[in-house]
Amino acid sequence: MGKSLTDIARQLKESDKKVELVYAFNGTGKTRLSREFKRLAEEEITDEEQSELTKKNILYYSAFTEDLFYWDNDLDNNEVRKLKIHTNSFTKWVFEDQGQDQNVIANFQKYTDEKLTPHFNQDFSEVTFSFERGNEEQDGNIKISKGEESNFIWSVFYALLEQVIETLNINEEGDRDTEKFNQLKYVFIDDPVSSLDENHLIELAVNLAESIKLSKSDIRFVITTHNPLFYNVLHNECARIKHKNYIFKKLEDGEYELEAQPNDAPFSYHLYLKGKIEKAIDTGQIHKYHFNYLRNILEKMSTFLGYQQWGELLEPVGDDYNSYITRLINISSHSKHSGEEVIYLEENNKRVLGFLIKKIHELYRFK
Repeated sequence: MGKSLTDIARQLKESDKKVELVYAFNGTGKTRLSREFKRLAEEEITDEEQSELTKKNILYYSAFTEDLFYWDNDLDNNEVRKLKIHTNSFTKWVFEDQGQDQNVIANFQKYTDEKLTPHFNQDFSEVTFSFERGNEEQDGNIKISKGEESNFIWSVFYALLEQVIETLNINEEGDRDTEKFNQLKYVFIDDPVSSLDENHLIELAVNLAESIKLSKSDIRFVITTHNPLFYNVLHNECARIKHKNYIFKKLEDGEYELEAQPNDAPFSYHLYLKGKIEKAIDTGQIHKYHFNYLRNILEKMSTFLGYQQWGELLEPVGDDYNSYITRLINISSHSKHSGEEVIYLEENNKRVLGFLIKKIHELYRFK
């Protein structure tokens, strides 16, 4: 039986884990979940007389954060392109109160190019970009790519996050250089990697995990993503932190499910398929489509290990048996006509499937 989005958000909010890592396909409702979590968190605030930043108990990054930044493309003259900034309490704190603009620039250049340089105007309401060539020449007022823009916006958020963690690591509130973060309890980060290439995605995941590991306060982190690589890197990097992994699903009836995952295994589609086959073998419910699962596993393994053909992975099973197995997998996982499709398998073929899964597990040392 599914749950409402509010129930899922409440489940995440009431957890005792330092980090909750949530994987979901695009369109599942990650951003809606983040907004619902934010709403529940803000309901805890009772003192309305504090300043906007001081009374906040959640630091929040999502598509709505990115909406604070928008382009003025100078359509009339096509010369001065600016990234405009909707000032709010957080951007005001980062740029005006704490002068974090240089840290933002440093983070941005680390994720992009050391020659790609942001230039803020005096009140930090807009930023332009130039490409410094190192020979007193520069390409000014360029429009950066969507990926670079995402990097820049993340760099603004990350500069604030680093300061929050450093400040809250000071146990005595009176010893902190600001009281503005004292009520912060949650950091919710919704899919910061939507436009990143794999290299920068991994770097961002590692840096984020390092910052989380530096956090000694009670602040908790919820991170959602649609990207399996980002999910797996964070999973591995947070292995020594008290954390929980989930897959977030939207059910056919419109409700939701938050499926807990074992912390000793990352999420990978081929591992998921392997688990499905093993469950079918254990319950005796083996069908023809399980050979499709097996072929999918072998194709992904062969790509990862550098083999040209997935059949090469079966060579250690034995030359005489290998051709029969390959033919059986091909026949069972490919057919041109609907009349050939029957879900049931002969008992011998069921034994072959069980044998293959066992041998693959042994040969390639699946955990």
